[in-house]
This record gives sequence, structure tokens and C-alpha cells, in this order.
Amino acid sequence: MTSGLLLIDKAQGWTSHDVVARTRRLAGTRKVGHAGTLDPMATGLLVLGIDSATRLLTYVVGQGKEYLATIRLGQSTTTDDAEGDELTRAPVEQVAAITPEAVAAGIENLTGDISQQPSAVSAIKVDGKRAYARVRAGEDVQLPSRPVTVSGFELFASTPGDGFLDLEVRVECSSGTYIRALARDLGVALGVGGHLTVLRRTRIGPFRIENAATLEQINVVANLISPADAATRLLARLDLSVEQAIDLGHGKRITVKEDTTRTGPVAAIAPDGRLVGLVEYRGDQAKSLLNFPPDLPGKIAEPPASVIEPEQGS
Repeated sequence: MTSGLLLIDKAQGWTSHDVVARTRRLAGTRKVGHAGTLDPMATGLLVLGIDSATRLLTYVVGQGKEYLATIRLGQSTTTDDAEGDELTRAPVEQVAAITPEAVAAGIENLTGDISQQPSAVSAIKVDGKRAYARVRAGEDVQLPSRPVTVSGFELFASTPGDGFLDLEVRVECSSGTYIRALARDLGVALGVGGHLTVLRRTRIGPFRIENAATLEQINVVANLISPADAATRLLARLDLSVEQAIDLGHGKRITVKEDTTRTGPVAAIAPDGRLVGLVEYRGDQAKSLLNFPPDLPGKIAEPPASVIEPEQGS
């Protein structure tokens, strides 16, 4: 069976689980996973792994991300986004009094290395149970703050409305950053409350939305990124000889040129372009961390005649 990564442009209203379930049918395999959940309200890039390439998702999850978003100032919600119930609404005159300078200062204070409290309605586990499930069960969930990095927070446009102010922004951030929490915290800093109304993920590490396809458009065979291509985008590359590829495939260590700069996993590529595995340097030796079997004969299943209707998840 062919393995690799797929870049999906997720539609609004679909859960990440919906996308995985649909892709299992398209790819004809149960072994499909994703790197980084997107809320149903959000659209944009979802990276999926097919068969043995699911093992590469570990190295995708921790990559930096980019989002386009709309932050609505003047109103806070229970979920910090448009799907929640209204908590507070600021007086119209208070929202109208927000100056561009105040917005710029608020954005600057949320840029760089910051401490962020994730939204209570999130997928973070608390004692083995998702935080959002505890909130729905009526529990008061207060998640601890954690360090995140917002490397870019750029304002594109500011549009006033009837008692609110919409900010169109671009955010580049580390894995684990909640854009909903940035909207909430900017609203708090400006004294009017805030929440997210639009969220679109446009990049995860080296993978961009421009190279993704919707589930209606996707051709699994044509759009599949091979394990070797994916691994060398994510990690440093080691080109093997035929003998080294055989030895690594059998779990043996191989002799390499010592390189103290290579501290993490390295993608080991056979002369025929196949990903043999991921290795770790130990002086002048490379030790196998993870082997990738050659793709087995097989074919991708034909697309089904009808599309699975997405659940309206949370």
C-alpha cells in the first residue's frame, strides 16, 4: 500500500476526525492520522499521514504554524470564539474609543515569548479527559498558563461595526499556541473583551495551504507526498550507499562522517530515493531510530460515490 502525507484544506463545519474518516475511505486504509487538530469553525491546512508515514506526524506536530484570523473586539464568549455563548458586551462608546495606537500596543504585548492560558474549551487533557468534555459536563476548568512564542502578529485591516471592531490579522506562532486565547487576551487588555470569528491555518512548518486540496478535489495518488520527500522537508538528509541502506534496514549501525551539528533525527535516503528510516548520529556512527518498510503492492481505493456528511462537532 502506498504511504505518504496528504495536505488537506479543511472546510468549515468539519471536525478533524471527519476528515480522517473520509480519507480512510478515499485511501482504502484504516491507518490514517493527522498532525494538529483544527476546530470545526476553523478552515485550512490539515496534514494527514497515510499508512507507515503516520510515523512522521510526530515531527510535523511540533512545527511552527501560520494563521489568518479575524478578532472581534467588544464581545467575549464562553469559548473565546464565535461558537460560544456571549459572556460580556462592551458599551458601544467604549469600543468606538479604541485607538489604532492602543490596538498596536496590545498586539505588541502579545508578540514574542509570552505566557498564555489556553482556552478552557480545548483538546488539552486534564487527568485523562479532554478539557472541552469537562466544560460540557459542567465542570469549572482552569488550565495553567504555558510558554508559547508568537513570532509574528500583523494587523492587516480594522473594520468598525455596530458595537464591535473587527481586526484581520496574520499570526505566526509556535506549536501549542491558541489563536482564540490571543483574541481573548487582546480584548481583555483593551478593556472591551474579544473573541475569534474567523480562523484559517495557512502553514505548518514547510507545508503550505497553497499546496493543499479540499476533500472534494483530492486525488490521493496525485497529491500524496512521499515519505522521503516529507522527511527531508522536515529533517536533515543523509544519502546512503546501497550497502548502508541494506545494513540500516537490518538494524545495523553504519559509519558516517562525524557531524556534531546534527543533534536530532536525520532522514536516511537510499540511492533509489526511498526513505530507509530516521537515524541519530553517535560520533562517526549512525544508529537507526525508526525504520520505514518499502511500500507493499496495492492500490488506493476508488473514491466513493457520495461524501460522508460531517458531524457538527464541537
